[in-house]
Amino acid sequence: MKKHRIAPEVKEQIINRIKNEGITVAEAAKDHGVSDVTIYSWIAKKTEGQPTISEIIKLKRENAQLMQLVGEITLKLSETQKKK
Repeated sequence: MKKHRIAPEVKEQIINRIKNEGITVAEAAKDHGVSDVTIYSWIAKKTEGQPTISEIIKLKRENAQLMQLVGEITLKLSETQKKK
């Protein structure tokens, strides 16, 4: 397999898609024609000493789930208070 260099700007775009749009590394790899391992190595180099992008994505998803749960609980609480 012939190796080709990926421009730093493209690497940054791929990492940003994973970080900000929440796409998986596998999806990004398929979209851009690079291997998962390559993207994971870029992420590791970029995030030394910082939370990993996968940790950030996981926290964003958990946060969204918790916000939804808080909304549901708030709605139920307001409905029970209206019945009194």
